[in-house]
Amino acid sequence: MSGISTTIEKPNEKLEIGFSKTCDCPDNHLNCLTAKEWIKAQIGVWQFYYEGRDIRDKNLHPATFPISLAKKCIELFTHKGELVIDPFVGSGTVLIAARDLDRNALGFDLKKEYVELSESRLSQQKLVSHTRQMAVWDDARNTSYYLDEETVALSITSPPYANLLNRKRKNKSRRGKDRRNEQYMKVEQYSQDPRDLGTYDVPEYKKALTEIYSEILPLMKIKGHNVINVPDFWRDNTRIPLHVYVIEAVKDAGFELRNIIIWDRTNIVNRVGIFGWPSNYITMGVTFEYIMDFWRPPP
Repeated sequence: MSGISTTIEKPNEKLEIGFSKTCDCPDNHLNCLTAKEWIKAQIGVWQFYYEGRDIRDKNLHPATFPISLAKKCIELFTHKGELVIDPFVGSGTVLIAARDLDRNALGFDLKKEYVELSESRLSQQKLVSHTRQMAVWDDARNTSYYLDEETVALSITSPPYANLLNRKRKNKSRRGKDRRNEQYMKVEQYSQDPRDLGTYDVPEYKKALTEIYSEILPLMKIKGHNVINVPDFWRDNTRIPLHVYVIEAVKDAGFELRNIIIWDRTNIVNRVGIFGWPSNYITMGVTFEYIMDFWRPPP
């Protein structure tokens, strides 16, 4: 089956997409990594670089993570041929990474433009593939319409950060002339769809995440991993520990927290502005984010 992207509406039957491993690894192995590669992944602070295929244009998408982040997680928690999902597929980064690594992948998004962007990026990939990557224009709350239970090896995403982006951008993390760039005083929210988690305040956001991951849990293989990337943020001089709310929401859905990894972004942050000096110490949210790893626990 060729690796093509497809936009569809709710199907009358489950999608035909592969989910079984095609490698020769022993059944008790978590992934296809060698021992040497495994050791590198054990360090709990990760750095990544963007490449030419990454989307950096905020007019196309306001918040993307690098292909290299998605690839590291996919390599760590799946075998070749297995199925990866992204409940908030955005620009399609997880689909691109899955294509590169011979994994099947399915992504959901409420915004048709993002599904079309994902399709466009996949269509530019010239690799011959025996796997399938698909972008679906639908709410992640409807994942069970598309997949059978216990078929997903990995869910990986960077969800909307509650209502962080749903306000005018003041670029406080930038210095000098960089502050009044083309993003200054613009609202960069994904959409104003009432189902969009990016329009929710934190309590409503937490409740919605629990609903979505309660839907996803039965689709996961036993011990299948669920990786979520978010930052914390500041609003009205108050720190919002978004990663804590995400942990609580996903645990309420039935997942078990396994690992917390720090994404050290200092290697990709330039000309950082001064926050709070000289009287109010504030850590720079743009310099690090959380990558939280859960799994579906054994019965």
